[in-house]
Amino acid sequence: MLTMNSVSKTYAHRGKIVTALDNVSLEIGLGEFVSVVGPSGSGKSTFLLMFGGMLSPASGTVLIDGQSLYDLSPERRAAVRREKIGFVFQTFNLVPYLTALENVQIPLFLARLDDAEQKQRATALLERIGLGDRLDHKPAELSVGQQQRVALARMLANDPPIILADEPTGNLDPETSDAVLGFLKEVNGEGRTIVMVTHDMRAAATANRTLRLVDGAIVDGGNGVSEATKALIGDTR
Repeated sequence: MLTMNSVSKTYAHRGKIVTALDNVSLEIGLGEFVSVVGPSGSGKSTFLLMFGGMLSPASGTVLIDGQSLYDLSPERRAAVRREKIGFVFQTFNLVPYLTALENVQIPLFLARLDDAEQKQRATALLERIGLGDRLDHKPAELSVGQQQRVALARMLANDPPIILADEPTGNLDPETSDAVLGFLKEVNGEGRTIVMVTHDMRAAATANRTLRLVDGAIVDGGNGVSEATKALIGDTR
């Protein structure tokens, strides 16, 4: 379970205080698929970074499976990220001089698996997402959609129970976007918890619950996609 209790975060920007999250409290249950939507600057990325253990709150607590994330040492917090969380980003964050296989191996290397097991698991994941014939290709030798699929394979490398996705379809054409969303639904069906930030209503509709953030506050967190959320972002379906 992912939990925020009265979480706030502010930044200083050009001499002004900007509120990124404003006293947010919520729970995301085991196996949920939650989308987070809202206008630019509403706090969506801050929200995701908090759950990813990469940005501490100014006040309040962030918990993963009942464990207060920011009361842990930096080393232990990094271990929680490595063991429990898979990340996927709009910009893919692939290492350009590594092959697809080597990019997927990175989390396995950090987990100190032996080289043979790294290669075996990375190969199986790339085959699962249809890139078994692209193991030795570097990112520049792959299409945009193929690069995102490598990022999805890397996301699953350590078999994480939690997936945090930041605009995973933002750079993709509609057909490839649908494939990525289908894959996220598939891994959610395996019991993984998914939190996905998106500006795309078609993507948001893939989730089982949608949270709407405005000015750092959750103004809609019910099941499904509300009419207010559709009006705010624009229903493109």
